[in-house]
Amino acid sequence: MFGIRSATKFAGSILLMATLAACGGTDGDAAVRSQNLEVFTPQQIFERGEFELARKRSKDAAFFFSEVERLYPYSEWAKQALIMQAFTYHAGKDYENSRGAAQRFIDFYPTDEDAAYAQYLLALSYYDQIDEIGRDQGLTFQALQALRTVIEVYPDSEYAGSAILKFDLAFDHLAAKEMEIGRYYLRQGHFTSAINRFRVVVEDFQTTSHTAEALHRLVEAYLSLGLVEEAQSAGAILGHNYQSTDWYEDSYKLLTSNGLKLKDRGGNWLSQIYRQSVKGEWL
Repeated sequence: MFGIRSATKFAGSILLMATLAACGGTDGDAAVRSQNLEVFTPQQIFERGEFELARKRSKDAAFFFSEVERLYPYSEWAKQALIMQAFTYHAGKDYENSRGAAQRFIDFYPTDEDAAYAQYLLALSYYDQIDEIGRDQGLTFQALQALRTVIEVYPDSEYAGSAILKFDLAFDHLAAKEMEIGRYYLRQGHFTSAINRFRVVVEDFQTTSHTAEALHRLVEAYLSLGLVEEAQSAGAILGHNYQSTDWYEDSYKLLTSNGLKLKDRGGNWLSQIYRQSVKGEWL
């Protein structure tokens, strides 16, 4: 039954909505944030945050959620408001504040059922900024670390599967950056520098989609330096692991046109990888 207490709480919520809505016109409106919220309950302020979030006013929504945490720090509503801050800041692409709120939630409530989601949001605050290869790769490393935490600490959570997928994509992203730099050096004729980049991909990122191309680029770079045995060994790895790819075809044509075979010649770092791949210990 809708009693006196329910009616009072409902009236308070309506008053808060009406009072604050009358003051606010745009995101971050100073009048909205200057209201004396201490006269309202944490639930009423929280619901105001939800109201702003529904209107896609992320800055105002985050403000009201933060006020719940500030005014009622020991209430159950403060805990809910904190995870909503992390979500709302992320929705507004304010990744730094999202990360801060998510980390506070993890620190204050490490065993809470929403801790996994907080860790996932923390990871996303890095991951969602690495969509361009040219960006700072430090973000990619931080995303990988945070995603690994989701996978290892919360393996049974609903976020683990998505974290695994994003981890693989971020890992591939790092390999793509190495390839981009390596190709640049190769075009400029800086063959030793190019080899160093392609070697990183072959040794450290061999499970990514870039390994076959890295091996072919090694064939090109080593031939350019006159290091025939290394070029042949790289070609041999391509032939054993990637024979159905265009990169193998390109290396095959390049080597055979120079009277060479795709054969491991031994005595170089690629020979060890070739032996590992033959034994099934590589990739």
